[in-house]
Amino acid sequence: MDELLSTTHPRMFSLQKIVEISYYNMGRIRLQWSRIWEVIGDHFNKVGCNPNEDVAIFAVDSLRQLSMKFLEKGELANFRFQKDFLRPFEHIMKRNRSPTIRDMVVRCIAQMVNSQAANIRSGWKNIFSVFHLAASDQDESIVELAFQTTGHIVTLVFEKHFPATIDSFQDAVKCLSEFACNAAFPDTSMEAIRLIRHCAKYVSDRPQAFKEYTSDDMNVAPEDRVWVRGWFPILFELSCIINRCKLDVRTRGLTVMFEIMKTYGHTYEKHWWQDLFRIVFRIFDNMKLPEQQTEKAEWMTTTCNHALYAICDVFTQYLEVLSDVLLDDIFAQLYWCVQQDNEQLARSGTNCLENVVILNGEKFTLEIWDKTCNCTLDIFKTTIPHALLTWRPTSGETVPPPPSPVSEKPLDTISQKSVDIHDSIQPRSVDNRPQAPLISASAVNEEVSKIKSTAKFPEQKLFAALLIKCVVQLELIQTIDNIVFFPATSKKEDAENLAAAQRDAVDFDVRVDTQDQGMYRFLTSQQLFKLLDCLLESHRFAKAFNSNNEQRTALWKAGFKGKSKPNLLKQETSSLACGLRILFRMYMDESRVSAWEEVQQRLLNVCSEALSYFLTLTSESHREAWTNLLLLFLTKVLKISDNRVSKRLRIQPHISSPIRIGMPGPRAAVQDVPRLHCCLCKATSGLAVSSSVLACLPPYPALFTNSSSLGDSVGEGSESLGIP
Repeated sequence: MDELLSTTHPRMFSLQKIVEISYYNMGRIRLQWSRIWEVIGDHFNKVGCNPNEDVAIFAVDSLRQLSMKFLEKGELANFRFQKDFLRPFEHIMKRNRSPTIRDMVVRCIAQMVNSQAANIRSGWKNIFSVFHLAASDQDESIVELAFQTTGHIVTLVFEKHFPATIDSFQDAVKCLSEFACNAAFPDTSMEAIRLIRHCAKYVSDRPQAFKEYTSDDMNVAPEDRVWVRGWFPILFELSCIINRCKLDVRTRGLTVMFEIMKTYGHTYEKHWWQDLFRIVFRIFDNMKLPEQQTEKAEWMTTTCNHALYAICDVFTQYLEVLSDVLLDDIFAQLYWCVQQDNEQLARSGTNCLENVVILNGEKFTLEIWDKTCNCTLDIFKTTIPHALLTWRPTSGETVPPPPSPVSEKPLDTISQKSVDIHDSIQPRSVDNRPQAPLISASAVNEEVSKIKSTAKFPEQKLFAALLIKCVVQLELIQTIDNIVFFPATSKKEDAENLAAAQRDAVDFDVRVDTQDQGMYRFLTSQQLFKLLDCLLESHRFAKAFNSNNEQRTALWKAGFKGKSKPNLLKQETSSLACGLRILFRMYMDESRVSAWEEVQQRLLNVCSEALSYFLTLTSESHREAWTNLLLLFLTKVLKISDNRVSKRLRIQPHISSPIRIGMPGPRAAVQDVPRLHCCLCKATSGLAVSSSVLACLPPYPALFTNSSSLGDSVGEGSESLGIP
């Protein structure tokens, strides 16, 4: 070593003699040669990292010549001499930062692969280790050459010599993962992910090779070796790519990971799925999310959102295997998603719940339905925005003066300028089915801007969280409706009711052919009552908020939700509408005779409360928001036979107060609808609503004017928190 210390004229004589000695002693028996190389190899480690490039180049080139000679001899099974011989290349690549030397090491290894691939056995581990180190380099020529050679190994060498390379299969996948995570070369990253996908085909086509390989797997059952050495490394490295890379690369990694699950999942054992989803759920791990708020918002809106839909797709595809293994974790993950301060992720949580239930509900057991209803109940309870009623301005803010008792309207102040909080919700598809959203850059930027604004104004952070809860509440109401009655059924029914009323069809009969659709027939009465309680609790909260003009004014002045006073009209009407549909469906269901008594009592209580509240409304816009709700109520009552009504609802006869109902169209188009009036008389008489109260119903000219969709027009310049 002393001869090599000179920076200007190092002497290479001794080094050259060592190379010659190594060459001539290579024919010794392996045991003797391994002891000799233990000393000589350590010397090459030091010389190859010499700061003088001429010395290091000579050392690396000498190593190359010796290695080529050594590899020609091949290697017997269960021996590891190649691994020991090639280790100096790995050491030099790790310790020497000279681009010239690193490039030379990669070229030497590439030459060995191209000329001696058939003879390499244990040396593959060193080769992939060198390429793994090269994969994180910033020098394009080094990365390109290393990746080309790695691709050659995966596509050609594995195809011809897979049994010989199986010991290093995990190293190959890990090496490809490192190439994918090099942000400086995005094209290489995408190609590396494609090669990982190609590796999955080897595992699928040659499981027997993994079962028969026993070197380091003596403690692993033969049937599990294909998982431990094949599938698990592939899926684990893809999860690492997802957690480490930028958006486009991690999205591709996520897509490929779930493609592999969907394509080859039928070969997985049940306990393999448990290991697999421990990896998958790391995507949602809060501790691993980026620290910066803007990055966290982007992560939730894109990657978490994409993963959530993909998990539900896999669960649906392999329901029979995964229902026992994964269902509890999926429900827990959906619950976690709706708790996050991210609107897109929260909405996706409810949408995925709906998709899972609608696609798989027919195969659910009673126990699974109980879990589903309990999950829905938990989400409902934790997302009711109670702080909307309890929030008070801080001491530095101006508190709005209390309203004058003389000018205060009894309950309803929606006619004043107000904004429905749900108006910010993105519309669903035509059939009301939730779909995996296509996340655009603008959507991500919008979420990021929300995070930045809430960081500047702490008060707005609370308001943003409350707004998300309002969104989740309305989404959950729609989810329950879609689950019980099938998507778009209720919307179609409302349209039919409105069309029949427009035609002045005195004896109209609205028919929506959906009796066998939806999950209604698979739910027990108690499960339906549990969902009904959620809906009614949501309705009563919205009603309390809409009636609290002082609180709404305080929120408005504090800057909550736009330039007008907020309201929850859509939540108020849609939750009650869904509840009424469930109750009337149960009341007309001959298979639920045992529950009729409780259904009747609940129906009487709900209708009585609803009609009493409606009769107190003084705002025309608030009454208009109830248009479809009243039409639904009247239509459902009309379908009940007179005999059933008189016996079960104990209808009190003879209410003759005229009700004037305006049809959609010009405000002057006002008609009397005797049949509908008769229905209302039937219902209200049994609900203890006297004729004198009914007579007080103001003869406003157009109850249903311009109300083709629920809550489209809340008031003059009003805004509301509902589905557009």
